[in-house]
Amino acid sequence: MAENSSSLLDRSRTVAGPGYNRWLVPPAALAIHLAIGQAYAFSVFKKPMGALISGNVDKPDALDWTPGQLAVIFSIAIVLLGLSAAVFGKWLERVGPRKAMLASALCFGGGFLIASLGVHLHSLALVYFGYGFVGGIGLGIGYISPVSTLIKWFPDRPGVATGMAIMGFGGGAMIGSPLAVALMAHFKGPGAPMGVAPTFIVMGLIYLVFMMFGVFTIRVPADGWKPEGYVPNATHSALITSSNVDADNAIKTPQFWMLWVVLLCNVTAGIGVLETASPLIQETFSDANMGAGRGVTAAAAAGFVGLLSLFNLLGRFFWSSASDKLGRKPTYMIYFGLGVLLYALAPTLMAGASLTLFVVVCCVILSMYGGGFATIPAYLRDLFGTMQVGAIHGRLLTAWSTAGVLGPLLVNYLHDQQKAKGLTGAAAYQTVFYTMAGLLVVGFIANLLVTAVNERYAFKGEVTTASAGH
Repeated sequence: MAENSSSLLDRSRTVAGPGYNRWLVPPAALAIHLAIGQAYAFSVFKKPMGALISGNVDKPDALDWTPGQLAVIFSIAIVLLGLSAAVFGKWLERVGPRKAMLASALCFGGGFLIASLGVHLHSLALVYFGYGFVGGIGLGIGYISPVSTLIKWFPDRPGVATGMAIMGFGGGAMIGSPLAVALMAHFKGPGAPMGVAPTFIVMGLIYLVFMMFGVFTIRVPADGWKPEGYVPNATHSALITSSNVDADNAIKTPQFWMLWVVLLCNVTAGIGVLETASPLIQETFSDANMGAGRGVTAAAAAGFVGLLSLFNLLGRFFWSSASDKLGRKPTYMIYFGLGVLLYALAPTLMAGASLTLFVVVCCVILSMYGGGFATIPAYLRDLFGTMQVGAIHGRLLTAWSTAGVLGPLLVNYLHDQQKAKGLTGAAAYQTVFYTMAGLLVVGFIANLLVTAVNERYAFKGEVTTASAGH
């Protein structure tokens, strides 16, 4: 579509007029992130999708899909999230958030509809393509478009801005999980085994409509707009640039790759807890270790997972907002420094059956896991400016894709290795936690090496809407 057309989707039609209240933008961003955050709740479909033939989650048929086959769906979605964010980042900056958010809504909602057909036909390849590939593209474009826009609206509080949006992604599972369970229970019957296919259709349409609120209410600031009283680089941090670096030059800097390692280590370690949370707490704090009737039940473990999700959500806003006062580099020092201590302490608490302290430690760990996601866009903005921060953020999210595959593989491999040695309970998870602590040491060193970006990488022209996607 031509840049100068009068289409409602063009960037020129989303530029806010004088006096526009920038606080109207966060709800539009949240509409996108609360929807695509459903990806974190995909696990509620695993058992029903694994019993489509048998109709019994406890006794699957030989033709039913296995847990391993179903786990691939989420992995494809996360890999495509990072890849599509990297590929479409510059396009987003050029065409503006409205067109990008519409593309996200169509892909994410459409992914559910394709996956529904795959469930109906019992075609796993179609489910992979729908929810994993098409839906994953929707995830990637949807993840970066509101963040890029909010950073431009809140140059004085970028941590607060990104925390608001990315908090929504963390909270999406709190809506998506009970919604999916209720819909599957409603639709389950002879014509719809386990109720999964019609649930996918309804959720796809609900999310499509919900995301349209964000599409048509999003606005971008006019070229040169600044909030009243805003003084650039008022904190006088050496890391905060007054220049702008485009996405192609950003990936040539050592700072980009240090932050890539920072995000990879933080996410891989966090997934180490998330991936094993329910079985870990049940195996470690069982009746055998805690005393008859005092062990953690499956229901209590589900509550533990919910608590971790809540701290993942709250940490995104708390830590990223705190980074506006503390600075981005010191905030990551806390994530990694405190994280190393907590990961190293966890096996001792597990061995000593200190359940309450263990839960507290895991909650703090998950708050910093979420905080790491929310703080990274503001860190990128400090180093590379706002001109193409969405495109740069998109390319950095390939670290998340890598961690989304590496984390579960690493955790399961280490745990299986210990079980093969005959270790059980806390002993079987010791190596996992110590390895994650080691990863955080690597992240700490990478963050320590981040310095101001050399001026030779700076964009030399005038920063305008046109230059954002040049």
